[in-house]
Amino acid sequence: MSVELEAETAVPTVHRLGRRALSLGVAKALDFAIQFLLPVVLVRCLDTEAFGQYRLLWLAVGTVMAVATMDMQAGLYYFLPRSDAPTKRLYINQTLVFLTLTGLVSAWVLSSWNPWLPEKMRGLAEHHGVVPAFVLLWVVASLLDLLPTIEEHVMWQAKTTVGLAALRATALSLAAVLTHELEPVLLVLLAFVAFKVALLLGYVASHHGLQRPILRWSIFADQLKYAAPLGAAGSLYGLRTQADQWVAAALFPLGMFASFSVAAVLGPLMGLCRLSVSCAFLPSMSRLEAAGDIRGMLELNSRANIMVGALLYPLLAFAFVFAEELVTLVYTGAYVDAAPVMRVYIVGLAALVVELASITMLLRQAPFVMWLNLVALVLTVALDWFSAMRFGLAGAALGGVIVLYLDRIATLGRIARHTRVPLRRLQDWRGLGQLVLYSTLSAALAWGTVDRFFAASGPFVRAVVGGLILAAAYGAMHGFRGAGRIWFSADRSPERRV
Repeated sequence: MSVELEAETAVPTVHRLGRRALSLGVAKALDFAIQFLLPVVLVRCLDTEAFGQYRLLWLAVGTVMAVATMDMQAGLYYFLPRSDAPTKRLYINQTLVFLTLTGLVSAWVLSSWNPWLPEKMRGLAEHHGVVPAFVLLWVVASLLDLLPTIEEHVMWQAKTTVGLAALRATALSLAAVLTHELEPVLLVLLAFVAFKVALLLGYVASHHGLQRPILRWSIFADQLKYAAPLGAAGSLYGLRTQADQWVAAALFPLGMFASFSVAAVLGPLMGLCRLSVSCAFLPSMSRLEAAGDIRGMLELNSRANIMVGALLYPLLAFAFVFAEELVTLVYTGAYVDAAPVMRVYIVGLAALVVELASITMLLRQAPFVMWLNLVALVLTVALDWFSAMRFGLAGAALGGVIVLYLDRIATLGRIARHTRVPLRRLQDWRGLGQLVLYSTLSAALAWGTVDRFFAASGPFVRAVVGGLILAAAYGAMHGFRGAGRIWFSADRSPERRV
C-alpha cells in the first residue's frame, strides 16, 4: 500500500471529524462558561485590591504563555501524526524539557528575585514562592490542553477539560467564600495546577511511558526551528490583538475604556468555536500534507470553515443587530457605549471564520506569518489611533478590523502561490457567501419585526423574540435551499476522492 493510500485511509470522514469538533466545542464552551462565572464569586468575596491582584496575576500569566511556550505544544500537530511510537515519545519528552526550562525562567521573572519586576507586581511577589511555583507548573501543564487532541483522544480531552474547569472553579470559589483572602485562593490554585501536572505525567506514562531518551540535540534543534517562528508569530499576533485596547486606554477616560473592553467579549467565544474545529481537523490535515496531498488538506480546511460559518455567522448577525440589548442584559445599561464598538468587532470576527493558521503552520510558512504580524501590528496601532481621534470610541477598533481583512487577503495570496492552487479554489467562497446572505437576511427580518411590534418591551423580551425569529428564518432558508449540502454534501472528503 502506498504512503498516499495509507494516509487517505487513515483520514477520518468529515462526519467523524465534525463530531470530534462538536465534542471539543461543547467542552471548551463549558470551560469558558465555568471560568466566566468564577469572577462573579470572587468579586463578592475578595476586596477590590485583592481581586485586582488576582486579575493582574492572570494578565502576567497570559503574557508568559504567549512568550515562554514558543508554541512548542502546537508544533506537535506537525510532528506526532507522522512519527512512530518511539519518536513520538521523544518529541513529547523534549517538549516537557523545554517547557520546564522556560517555566523556570518565567517563574524568576515574576518573583521578588527579579530586580526589574514592575512595581504593581510587587504585591504578588509578597506571597513568597506561591506565584513563581504556580507560573512554573502552569507553563508545564499547558501541554495537557493539546496533547490528547493531537493524538486524537478527543473524548478524553473533552472530559478532562470540563472536569478540570469544574474542579478549579469549585475549589477557588470555596477558598474565597471561606476565607475572603487572596493568599488561600492562590494556594488552592497552586494545588490545582500541581494536580494538573500529575495528570499530564500520568497520561504520558499511560500512552507512551516515561522512558528515555529525554532529548536528542539534532531532533530537538529541528523541533525548535519549526516551533520558534510560530511562537514569534503568535506573540506578535497577541500584541496586535491588544493594540486597540492600548489605544482606547491611552485616549479615553477609564469609564469609556471599560465599555470598550466589554465590547471585546465575543472574541473568546469565537476563538472557542474556531479552535475546537481546528484541533479536530489538524491531525488529519497534517497526515495529508505529509503524504503530499495538498489539495486534500486544503479541502478539509475549507469544509471546516464552512462548518464554523454555518454556526457563527447567524450568531454574529444576531449580536450585531441586538448589541444594545445584549450589553444591557449582561453588563447593565452603564456600559451601553460598548454596543457600537461591539458592532465594529463583529465585522472583523466575520473574517476570522476563514481560518488559515493551520495551513500556514503545516506549510511551514511561520516566517511569513511572523513578518506579516509585525507589519500588521504597526499598521493597526497607526490606524486605530487615527480612527479613534476621528470617530471616537468605536474608531479605536476600526483600524484592527481593516488590518484583519488585509491580513486575510495577503495570507490567501501566499498560500495560493505556494500551493499553486487558484485563489478561487482555496475556500468554498460560494458556500460562505450563502451563509453570510442567509444570516444577514434573517437578522434584518428579526430586527424589523422586533422594532415594529416590541419597541416598548424590555431588552430581555426583545433579544429572546429576535433570536427566535432569526433562528426560524435562518433554518427555513437552509431548508428551502437544501443547505444540508453545506455541511455534508456528497461526502467529498479526501478518503473518497479519486
